Amino acid sequence: MQKALFVRAEWDEEAQVWVATSDDVPGLATEADTMEALCAKLEIMVPELLSANGYPDSDDIPYELLARRFSVTHTSH
Repeated sequence: MQKALFVRAEWDEEAQVWVATSDDVPGLATEADTMEALCAKLEIMVPELLSANGYPDSDDIPYELLARRFSVTHTSH
């Protein structure tokens, strides 16, 4: 089994979208309103970008998606 590719997703509060990038997938930069929509886009984009960048074809492309969202909560006084 090949090493899993690493994809980062961060919540852009201003734009209200998840933004995904990766050092392991050249050219990957995409966004979506929900995590589910982002994952659906990654399922298509990751293999296409790897192929476009000359990576060997593979039936299975393991990847790890790390999502990060910063929030502030308040106490109820």
